[in-house]
Amino acid sequence: MKPTLLVLAAGMGSRYGGIKQIDSVGAHGETLLDFGVYDAKKSGFEKVIFMIRKDIEKDFRERLFDRIAQNMDASYLFQNKDSLLTEEQKQLSCNRKKPWGTIHAVLCAKDAIKEPFAVINADDYYGRESFFILAQHLGSLKQGSREHAMVGYVLDHTMSRSGTVSRAICNVKDGYLIDMEEHTKIGYVGEQVVSHRESGDLHLTGKEWVSMNFFGFAPSAFESFSSYWDAFIQKNIRDEKAECYLPNGASNIVTKNEGKIRFYTTQESWFGMTYSEDRENVKEQLAKKIRSGYYPEKLWKY
Repeated sequence: MKPTLLVLAAGMGSRYGGIKQIDSVGAHGETLLDFGVYDAKKSGFEKVIFMIRKDIEKDFRERLFDRIAQNMDASYLFQNKDSLLTEEQKQLSCNRKKPWGTIHAVLCAKDAIKEPFAVINADDYYGRESFFILAQHLGSLKQGSREHAMVGYVLDHTMSRSGTVSRAICNVKDGYLIDMEEHTKIGYVGEQVVSHRESGDLHLTGKEWVSMNFFGFAPSAFESFSSYWDAFIQKNIRDEKAECYLPNGASNIVTKNEGKIRFYTTQESWFGMTYSEDRENVKEQLAKKIRSGYYPEKLWKY
């Protein structure tokens, strides 16, 4: 069974200052996500599911979805702050303005996915090699498997000069993830890479392996994520800003002995749309790849 690609595209884009998921960066109006989905299809993914917000549906269809749907099995679902909540929980969280993060987004797709699947962010460029690695892993899984996977990147290949980034630093042994910890404010101080934490700054080498939210899961992961989400929401239901992060939920699979996560690596350099200042760099990076023949001048037929 060929794997499915789940794209998390419901983020608010507060640092970017706009709807970065559908911002044009290609010569024919393509978004950064067009290139990721193209790479996924070339690597063996059979269908794509987008997780979006209801309020961007019209623009999303016009600027991205309709052309992809002409070239690939594609659908979309909605994530909002009340998704998966009981009526009592909705009342307790009534002051919250945004959805609950990436675990929440993945669980919103639970009923639509029955096969192995990969998860990506909508605003990150991962490289075709990474899609091929996960497609091969997911395609080899047997029914009921609890062996999941991820592709890790070198931290200093994933930084932005425009501001801080959120990355999960990974602890790896013998090709498998041991655990990982989300760092929400990693940035440059001069040439030094620093994680700014409430407990104090942590100086990093820049060579750490980090998660870019590029995971491959067997369907059994939904069971673990559901338990992790239930514990999270019980603790944080009144918190207006708390987020249930996918790297933490994935790490929980390992630390609770509910499965293994095979850790694949790549030397691909990330680029993405974290900040509005990143857009010109993304456009130039993609233009270089088109000029080299890595991508066709026009991605899709429509």
